[in-house]
Amino acid sequence: MKFIGIIPARYASTRFPGKPLAMLGGRTVIQRVYEQVSGALGEAYVATDDERILRAVRQFGGRAVMTRADHRSGTDRIEEAAEQLQTDADVIINVQGDEPFVQRSQLETVKSLFADPEAQICTLGKPFESMEAVMNPNSPKIVCDVRGYALYFSRSPIPYVRGREQQEWLQAFPYLKHIGLYAYRREVLREITRLPQSPLELAESLEQLRWLQHGYRIRVGLTDVETVGIDTPADLSRAEALLGAMEAER
Repeated sequence: MKFIGIIPARYASTRFPGKPLAMLGGRTVIQRVYEQVSGALGEAYVATDDERILRAVRQFGGRAVMTRADHRSGTDRIEEAAEQLQTDADVIINVQGDEPFVQRSQLETVKSLFADPEAQICTLGKPFESMEAVMNPNSPKIVCDVRGYALYFSRSPIPYVRGREQQEWLQAFPYLKHIGLYAYRREVLREITRLPQSPLELAESLEQLRWLQHGYRIRVGLTDVETVGIDTPADLSRAEALLGAMEAER
C-alpha cells in the first residue's frame, strides 16, 4: 500500500494566530511537523490557506498546496489537497500542523492497521495516566469493541463505573485518550467530506462522531507516546522545554 501524509495548517488560529510559523528550537513549528512526517512516510505535503505558510514551507524545501480558506475542518482541507495532487496513494494520513512531536512509531502503528481490510479510517489511543486527565473535556475519550474498532468518542469520562468512587475509576477500567491523528483510505476520505454534520458531532464538537454516526468504521491503534500539541503561546513554551530535555538526553 502507498501512504502519504498531508498536514493541514491555517494561519488564522483564534488562540494562537500564526502558530505554524512560530519558532521552536530554531525552526518553525510547521517545519518540525513536516520533517517528522516526511521522515517517516517519505512523501508529505502541507495544505494551507495562507501564502506566508506556503512560502515558508517551500523555503525549507518542503512541498505545499494552496487550498481554500472556507473549509469547515482539516479533513476537508486535506481532501481538496488530495484532489489537487491527483495522488495515487491508497491511504492519506492527516497529521495536524501543530504536532511537532509526532513520532515515527505512531505513524507506523497507524499504517499497520490497514492490514485489516475492514479498516476504513484509523486513529490512535493512549492509556490515561490519571483520573484528573480523564475528567478533562479537552481530552476526548474512546470506547472500543473487542476488535479495536471505536464504538464512541466523548469529552465525558465514559464509561461510568458504577459502585466505585470516581477517583477509583481508572483502576477499574482502562480509559483511553484519543490522539488526534487520522488516516483514511482514499475513497473513504472523498466520501466523508461530503457528509452533512451529524447530531452527535454537533453535540460533542467532535468531527469523528459524524463518521461513526454515518456508519463508517474507525480502527484504533495503541501508542504509549504522548503527543504535545501547540494551541497557545503557553503550549509553545512547554514545547520548548520538552525539546530542550529531549536534546539533552541525546
